Amino acid sequence: MLRHRPEGSGHPYSVDTEQRSPATPLVGEATLLGVRADAGMVSVMCTLEWAPDDGSPRTTTELTLERVATTSRGKVTDGGHLASAAARLARAVGGWQVKTPTLRDGGQYRYRFIGTREAGRQERTRWFEFRAAHWEADAGVVRTIGDSRVVPGSIHVLRDGARNRRVRFELALAPGEHVAGFGERYDAVDQRGQKLDSMVFEQYKSQGAERKTYMPMPFAHVVGGSGWGFHVDTSRRVWFDVGASRADAIVVEAEVGEDGPLTVRTFDGTPTEVLTGFLNVVGRAQELPSWVFRLWASGNEWNTQAEVMRQMDLHAAHDIPVGSVVIEAWSDESTFTAFRDAQYTVNEDGSPHQLSDFQFPEDGAWPDPKGMADELHDRDIRLHLWQIPLIKMRPHPHGQAKADARSAIRENVLIREPNPSGGTRPYRNRGWWFPLALMPDLTDERAARWWTDKRRYLVEEVGVDGFKTDGGEHAWGGELVYLDGRLGDEKNNTFPVAYPKAYGALLESAGKAPVTFSRAGFTGSQAHGAFWAGDENSTWEAFRWSMNAGLTAAASGVVYWGWDIAGFSGDVPSAELYIRAVQASTFVPIMQYHSEFNHHRTPSRDRTPWNIADRTGDERVLPLSRAYAQLRERLVPYLERSAAQAVATDRPLMRPLFFEFPNDDAVWSAPTEWMLGDDLLVAPVLEEGTKSSSVYLPEGDWVDVWSGEHIGGGTTIEVATPMEQIPVFTRDEALVEVFTQTT
Repeated sequence: MLRHRPEGSGHPYSVDTEQRSPATPLVGEATLLGVRADAGMVSVMCTLEWAPDDGSPRTTTELTLERVATTSRGKVTDGGHLASAAARLARAVGGWQVKTPTLRDGGQYRYRFIGTREAGRQERTRWFEFRAAHWEADAGVVRTIGDSRVVPGSIHVLRDGARNRRVRFELALAPGEHVAGFGERYDAVDQRGQKLDSMVFEQYKSQGAERKTYMPMPFAHVVGGSGWGFHVDTSRRVWFDVGASRADAIVVEAEVGEDGPLTVRTFDGTPTEVLTGFLNVVGRAQELPSWVFRLWASGNEWNTQAEVMRQMDLHAAHDIPVGSVVIEAWSDESTFTAFRDAQYTVNEDGSPHQLSDFQFPEDGAWPDPKGMADELHDRDIRLHLWQIPLIKMRPHPHGQAKADARSAIRENVLIREPNPSGGTRPYRNRGWWFPLALMPDLTDERAARWWTDKRRYLVEEVGVDGFKTDGGEHAWGGELVYLDGRLGDEKNNTFPVAYPKAYGALLESAGKAPVTFSRAGFTGSQAHGAFWAGDENSTWEAFRWSMNAGLTAAASGVVYWGWDIAGFSGDVPSAELYIRAVQASTFVPIMQYHSEFNHHRTPSRDRTPWNIADRTGDERVLPLSRAYAQLRERLVPYLERSAAQAVATDRPLMRPLFFEFPNDDAVWSAPTEWMLGDDLLVAPVLEEGTKSSSVYLPEGDWVDVWSGEHIGGGTTIEVATPMEQIPVFTRDEALVEVFTQTT
């Protein structure tokens, strides 16, 4: 085996051993060429040919590759529940690489590899071609809408003699201006001085440290000067240097295709006016029912009907009101349409099932799914089921999963990739989670209906109220081919927008609200359901990262957002971290907890209040969790009104202070304070051992919701933070009663 892929696996942050790097080589620089080979290969050579455009003689260079360590295309985990999936990526192969001579302009390169085995037998790859690219000035490759902030003379295009590859330009950045948005960002609210990009990526934990995100957007606010914002109208990858290299400029570099100039929109005004201009183009949220503001509860080990109902009974017994339960481990882990242990006849043509097609053994995991849904509804609890947008192919599918895979290929509903022997073949997932799975093209309406119709009985007959639309980040590679003919460089970022949209359409077709719960997204995701901040450990650092994520997502137009209270992974959080996280989550749009699968080991790692109380031995956990869950119930009418206002006015529900007070530079000293609706200001406790907090109160008259004390704004105050309270202030004195009443 001798394998070379010029663009590698499509991993946006890792250079694969078998790729060309950079994939678009530059004039005046060398490029790295690599292959993977099986263990029997003892040497690898590369023949590199150069054919000048002027007809001069072709030149040939023979290069000897050196053996190198192979690199992983996926994520090396820390022993969590996905470690086994990552381990399967290991291969008994060797890597070989070589650097070319300095590349020249004005000609065509081609190369191939020749590997030699111990017995002297040789293997050859096909020929690969490229042209070295160079940057040149060209103002015509960028089109601006709105008052142009593009620095004159800064527009350049990267050309390789055959086509444009990238565009680069600068936006003026004035002293004192802060830059926020860019979708969901974990490391900070203000991105000035940072470098980032807009690529949907599954960063399993440590998103703030790695500076990668599930939900990027090439949109930002520039606050502190005249007030403006911008959006780069593309779904291709964009890089931003936000005053990091030069303090007076935002340097933007974007991949481009052959579809005309790159459009850059600018919006002038307050942050709300900027956001309105942006949402007018890309779409905005719709109102979801009030029950989404009640507590959501889940645990990956709630994988039987008996356990789900036991947990709901425990909520009732502990007087902790719950509004939604999410069941992740409900399916057969093969089709993701059938309940585990269900007995049914395989539909060999891949057609959908109905509820009457299934028999549910009394001693099975789910003896009566519809009865369970009905009982949950009688208790005023909504039911959500977990989903993944893939057809699992490891281990080799059988039964209905096998029939569905055959049907997907036959019905042509899959994303495809180039076949080395010519044409295309179904794309096989290159990531570390569900490797080699097939991927339906949910950006195509016909394919999306084919996919969601298999789940229709869950909504219309079982009574499911929503779906946790997990894992929308699996489309890797600019060469992927979608059903409309467009390629992955343009379409991959749009997949996680289409994914919950498809499930929302299914729910709406059954007369239900389009409640989906996603972690991945991109420009346009604002219009499709709710979101959570993704997978994280139970640490204070992750707590702080998650609050940044909520505020930046809100600044980008996401109304319904939450996080896994105190993190979902690893050992349980400390009592203090859990309590502070519960308190903060009471004041974000979606309040929910979740826990990672731990193979039912004891002690339990469930994030239920009673389990945290038992594990930590801290008698404060349960009563304080109960008190804040009950407070959340009392806040639902306020949240419902505030969400409706957010949808109508584009003033975020979880509102960064710079939205409300854009001319007050002091708000940037308190970047993780926020307004919840018009009348609540929240200052979460984000540090361990905090006894008091410095809280900035902007201009206005404020009331401490706990004490009723009136305080003038425009100042920083020191607030005591006993374990039972976090700083919350209101501009509406009537809300004080909501906080002080008891149930």
